[in-house]
Amino acid sequence: MDYKQYGSGWWWLILLSTTFINLLQQHQFAAHEISNNKHHHHYGPPTNVTKTLHFPNFTPNDSTLIHHDQVKLLGNAGISKDKGVIQIPDASQAVDCTYQVGRALYSSPIRLFDPLTLTPASFQTTFSFQLDATTTNNSSSGGGGLAFVIVPDEFTIGRPGPWLGILNDACKHYNVFAVEFDTSHDPELGDPNDDHVGINVGAIVSFKTANSSGARISLHSNSRHRAWITYDGHRRWIDVHLGSDSDPIHTQPILSSPLNLSPFLEEYMFVGFSASTGNSTQIHNIISWNFSSTAQAFLQLPSTEVCRRNIHNQVSKYSTISHYNKTSSFLVFVAVLGLCSVALLSFYFSSQPKESSISLLLTEKKQRPMPPGKPRRFTVPELHKATRGFSNVQVLTSDSGGVLYRGILSNGCCVAVKRYFSTQSLTRSTTRLYWSRDLKRIGQLTQISHPSLSPIRGWCCDGRETIVVYDYYQFGSMDTWLLGVSALPWTRRSQLIKDVAEALSYLHSKELAHGNVKTSSVFFDANYRAVLGDYGFILSQRGEEEPKLDKKEDVFWFGMFVMEIVATKKGIEEGGEQGVLGLVRKMHERREMVKVVDEKMGDYVNFEEEAVQVLKMGLNCTATDVNVRPCMEEVLHFFNMQSLSLNRRALPWQRI
Repeated sequence: MDYKQYGSGWWWLILLSTTFINLLQQHQFAAHEISNNKHHHHYGPPTNVTKTLHFPNFTPNDSTLIHHDQVKLLGNAGISKDKGVIQIPDASQAVDCTYQVGRALYSSPIRLFDPLTLTPASFQTTFSFQLDATTTNNSSSGGGGLAFVIVPDEFTIGRPGPWLGILNDACKHYNVFAVEFDTSHDPELGDPNDDHVGINVGAIVSFKTANSSGARISLHSNSRHRAWITYDGHRRWIDVHLGSDSDPIHTQPILSSPLNLSPFLEEYMFVGFSASTGNSTQIHNIISWNFSSTAQAFLQLPSTEVCRRNIHNQVSKYSTISHYNKTSSFLVFVAVLGLCSVALLSFYFSSQPKESSISLLLTEKKQRPMPPGKPRRFTVPELHKATRGFSNVQVLTSDSGGVLYRGILSNGCCVAVKRYFSTQSLTRSTTRLYWSRDLKRIGQLTQISHPSLSPIRGWCCDGRETIVVYDYYQFGSMDTWLLGVSALPWTRRSQLIKDVAEALSYLHSKELAHGNVKTSSVFFDANYRAVLGDYGFILSQRGEEEPKLDKKEDVFWFGMFVMEIVATKKGIEEGGEQGVLGLVRKMHERREMVKVVDEKMGDYVNFEEEAVQVLKMGLNCTATDVNVRPCMEEVLHFFNMQSLSLNRRALPWQRI
């Protein structure tokens, strides 16, 4: 036998055999421990776990507010130093208060569910609040309202407008309980009017509502109101009272209903408030807040046998006397059987001219520890596990280049994983050339830094395919929002278009192109600003001798992006210009471009004039002659001028 030929195979044989035996021993020990724990757990008498919060005000330097960081503020929420109240949106910030969203939560989780008995906790909360409508707008899509919420985490915010910040299109399987005090009438969400109270469980649509007039108050009155919410976890019953801040609690609740919160509660949850605005500007003030909860728990009392066994294990671990655990005859038999199987497999694969996929996985180089936040190289098994085997359930979107998946890394970090289509049909030398180009582009993109550009967190070029890892944006992509329940206002859309223009202008200034500009590549960050990600690669152009992503192509697709945002219509369909591009060109010839503008996004008088000017800019970007198309620096200059004055002046490059 030629040992030089098969020596490496036998080395792997010994390694795999040893690992196999160790795994069997560990499995046997774990099974023994689980069995012991299962039979020897003893529970003592039930006890109550209580939690009490008391905030008579929210003045930062007030002695009653022991630690200012007891309240966690998300989104556009803030604490007014002058008034000593929580404000959503924060009126002290010099920003447009329309279409804002925020949350104020108690910073520590509270035990609200007993997983042993599946019993929800009982809780009572009362808070005083005031809703200040600073402007009047009768638009039915105005949005605005405050909600007391119980949520599973302290970093998720929902959607502005009529959603009250409770949920958004990206919040799937998000367990949330809310009692809303809604000042917006949105029939598509089941609202009875623009002045009501509702109970929401895992949805934005209230399963039960009541007019606030039933409590002889109006949420639009700018007066101070007080709410009392009481939930009995044993009876599974909820009562909601509403009244003036100076009055005692009413005898009759405004809402009363049986309610089982068990399916919507985790053992520990966060409590607080959520609010949003729409077309109308409304400041939601939380003036004071009290909360108390009582959850049932059982003390776990280990048996005497368990204690003795644990002591014995510790003595054996730290004793200088060697102890050997004899392996059972069955374990020896299984190990020998596995050893023979591995030997046969090793002999077979060693005799094959091509490399085994098993060998490739085993010879994967160990990665060096990388500093937090720095891009790193991943392995296929890591990303395969993170995306649940690249499951269809994890798919966020797909295009001609590949599929974008949602993934969770071993450290719990949530990421977006773009898996580009495989190149296994190409020759080995050609494939290596493309991988080197992909790695070069990845290296270039990891050097850029811009708030409107999604950073690359990692990559994988393992000899078979290219995978790129991005940040995950829980609020979803723009194409999802455009098809959502409520329309984004024009002021928001124009700002989002400008964000993307800034991102492309910066990218082009670095002599780089994006290569995949479209609504599904634009995501929302935690502040609902646009972030351009999901970069294009040269994979789709590999037939060219020197494939290259073109900046002028970016300009064209940016123009298409603008038209879709203004018109809320999809782009070019298969078979020709049957989509928004053909429609805009046709309406421009007829001088009727205003008919293309989405009427639902109107948030002020004569907004169509501004939208038409942006449409013309988008039409310039899609000019057939690439030399006629403006550069992104000129496009950004257009938006900067637009922000200065509503009196539009044609720019030198506008040829329409």
